[in-house]
Amino acid sequence: MSFRFFRRISIAPGITLNLSMSGVSMSVGPSGAKFTVGTRGTRATIGLPGTGLSYSVSDPLGKAKSGTQRRPDPVPASRRPSLGFFKRLITPAHEESFVDGLAALSDGQEAEALRLMEAALDQDATMADAAWLAGFMRLKLEHFDTAARHFQRALQQSQTLSQMFGQYGLTPRIGLPVTPEVTAALQPNAHSALLGLVEALQLQGKDSEAMAHLETLLARQADDPVALASYAELVLDTEDRSRWQKVVELTAPVGNETAIHTAVLLLRGKALVKLGMDHAAEGVFTTALRRTKDRAETLLREIRYQRALVFERLGKRVQARRELELVYAEDPGFEDVAQLLGVSQAGATLSQGREAS
Repeated sequence: MSFRFFRRISIAPGITLNLSMSGVSMSVGPSGAKFTVGTRGTRATIGLPGTGLSYSVSDPLGKAKSGTQRRPDPVPASRRPSLGFFKRLITPAHEESFVDGLAALSDGQEAEALRLMEAALDQDATMADAAWLAGFMRLKLEHFDTAARHFQRALQQSQTLSQMFGQYGLTPRIGLPVTPEVTAALQPNAHSALLGLVEALQLQGKDSEAMAHLETLLARQADDPVALASYAELVLDTEDRSRWQKVVELTAPVGNETAIHTAVLLLRGKALVKLGMDHAAEGVFTTALRRTKDRAETLLREIRYQRALVFERLGKRVQARRELELVYAEDPGFEDVAQLLGVSQAGATLSQGREAS
């Protein structure tokens, strides 16, 4: 595929953690990291009822504010997760490790926090909250195989996810960057564990496994636009016609509310093209182009290019050429646009030489 909405970006240090306890925020991570979702140039937040999940969509052209970002204030000692002396005498070892891990995390000691979370899992393999948190911490370190195992363990005990956090009055939120413009805000539940697992699998190149888990996720929450886009991208790289049809079925209700939805429409149009339905694809691409504000230029350019190819196949040569010229004016080296327009290779080479000099 020429365009990837989910350009696999470097996870670290993008993953952020926010622990909320009695209204006091505990921010964790390196100086300059984002600790709340969508603080810069945010245009929309998409919430999915019943999942504890929301997506923050930021302006793809937004600029960072000038100046150095202030390091988060330290967490007051009275608000740090802790066990008193006498409570430690009766608290199971796995729970003690878990609480000590949270305390280390609130102090910004991520390596120690991870060690303690995994110690808790060694002491009690059924600790879903420890597995969930360790999974995202391993994902941040780009230890994808270990992260996947932690997420699988969390899913095996998904009915207890968030219980241990709740016992200590904590509401964790993980900020997971899925594209440069989109951040997922996750809470401990099966949906977020599945998203983490899919991310870990895709980053290992295990697309077939990721696809199967995305189908499970979409069976539970068919309106998750990021899961839809991720699934469609994987499916369109296969020759499975039945799955192309499934993409068309799943994306039928999708509008054009945000950049994520625009990407889903692009992929829906591509699925229709693969099924030989150019007239339907033309309508989808046209709908996708009706909103351009806050959409990445690369996304819009790909939609115009795909619509031009559809116009050409439908015999609408004037419309096709107009679209191709717009794409060429923005990016002369895009795909095979120069060839389709009959631009000489010599001219293109000369232009490239000037740019290089």
